[in-house]
Amino acid sequence: MKNTSKTASFEKRPGREDAERAVRTLLLWAGDNPDREGLVDTPRRVVNAYKELFSGYDQSAEEMLGTMFEEVAGYNDPVLIRDIPFFSHCEHHMVPIVGKAHIAYLPDGKVVGLSKIPRVVDVFARRLQTQESITAQIADALFQHLKPRGVAVLIEAEHMCMAMRGINKQGSKTITVTYRGIYDQDKSAQSNFISIIRGTN
Repeated sequence: MKNTSKTASFEKRPGREDAERAVRTLLLWAGDNPDREGLVDTPRRVVNAYKELFSGYDQSAEEMLGTMFEEVAGYNDPVLIRDIPFFSHCEHHMVPIVGKAHIAYLPDGKVVGLSKIPRVVDVFARRLQTQESITAQIADALFQHLKPRGVAVLIEAEHMCMAMRGINKQGSKTITVTYRGIYDQDKSAQSNFISIIRGTN
């Protein structure tokens, strides 16, 4: 299912030729010659790369989380996946965001395949984003579609818009965290989540 958010449907998606012409225009604007040997195929390559890098617009978290398993042998404690690597792109400058996501949920009688959680991260990461938005979107999707008792999401990432331009601060990381359900109400559950991530539990 393609994403049908207001952002994605704001204007009709242009064709491939339009996109390649836009890349060529940027090359000219940057001061280079798009007809030289090294750049003559760059518009095509950039469009191919963008199709992959922004594939999240054509994916649905609901579909990723559509299959649940009820045979959990009475398991009633958190399911936590730590250190999920991801990359995204800043919606303000269209440069990379590189980081890790840590996600936990408290099942309510059903669980989802473990590979589905990283796939949900990629659905939202492979769009133009802010770190705050991707953190909330992942939490909301899991809480809505898994219907667990609680969800916790912590993301730590380096933003190339800070490292490559502007203040040029390489290595600095931004941390965002959000909670839903029991995690939002129970400070001990939050502390347990953080301590497991940090390896202090």
